[in-house]
Amino acid sequence: MKHINVALFVPHKGCPHMCSFCNQKTISGTSSELTQSDIDEAVRIATSKEYDKENSEIAFFGGSFTAIDRKYMIQLLECAYKYVDSGLFKGIRCSTRPDAIDEEMLEILKNYGVTAIELGAQSMDDEVLSMNDRGHTAEDVVKASQLIKKHGFELGLQMMTGLYGSTPEKDIETAERLISLKPETVRIYPTVVLENTRLATLYRSGDYTPETTEEAVENCSVILDMFNNAGIKVIRLGLHSGGNVEEGFVAGAFHPAFRELCESRIYFDKLKKIIDKEKITGKITIYVCPSEISKMTGQKKSNILLLEQMGVQAGVRGDGRLGKYEPRVVRED
Repeated sequence: MKHINVALFVPHKGCPHMCSFCNQKTISGTSSELTQSDIDEAVRIATSKEYDKENSEIAFFGGSFTAIDRKYMIQLLECAYKYVDSGLFKGIRCSTRPDAIDEEMLEILKNYGVTAIELGAQSMDDEVLSMNDRGHTAEDVVKASQLIKKHGFELGLQMMTGLYGSTPEKDIETAERLISLKPETVRIYPTVVLENTRLATLYRSGDYTPETTEEAVENCSVILDMFNNAGIKVIRLGLHSGGNVEEGFVAGAFHPAFRELCESRIYFDKLKKIIDKEKITGKITIYVCPSEISKMTGQKKSNILLLEQMGVQAGVRGDGRLGKYEPRVVRED
């Protein structure tokens, strides 16, 4: 049975800073204030079909949920909690800033059925955070993460690659530091330049060069594999399409199948190491987890074509004994 997440956007509510990259209206496709009737209607639509109640959530995204007006926040929580209390959902998820979490806030969230909190860390480099007007430090991320875990919430962390002032090396260091905080989930977003942001101004002035899609795939595929090896679930990779993202897009790595590109890159890089090490040429069969065959093959058979350029003719088959990102190569001649 399918689980569902009722995603409710609170666009730019509560954010004390305007980050260089942020345009919540463009990302979410809405600028109107979320109401209790909006929550009721979203839940009604989501629950109109059979679903897995024990693994479904109501989620508040878009702004800094714990920094919005306290009375308004509690009104939203009260409305959502009645559906948790009645058994329709396992809990509530919210996203917020690292510097908008303290003991008192966590007690409030727990009382209203919140089970998971995601922090927008974005980077663990203080210089990068400052250059992008984040208004918090890496230490704020550490302290908030520790508090969240101490109080028994599921911890989610969000990071961005290719930010103004960052480098692939700094992005890898951010991933390493996030792994050390032991979150249950992670979201990875390559930076996308949107209209009406400071980043768009920096881009047009030549002061900021965003990652290309290829560069972001190379960077994010390494980071995705790092989190996978650490046993941390990546629940989002790349900015979701929809809202007004396509209309507001200026530059950067935006692709509707970005995660698939990264996963295909992981398989190719692992295969290239095997082929180079064992000096393989000619025909081979590549075995992968059955559900991973399309990722191994790549979009429009891109990985197969790249292997052909290396002098290798490859077929791909499934093997249920293999795990994710675990290719096995068998020579055929």
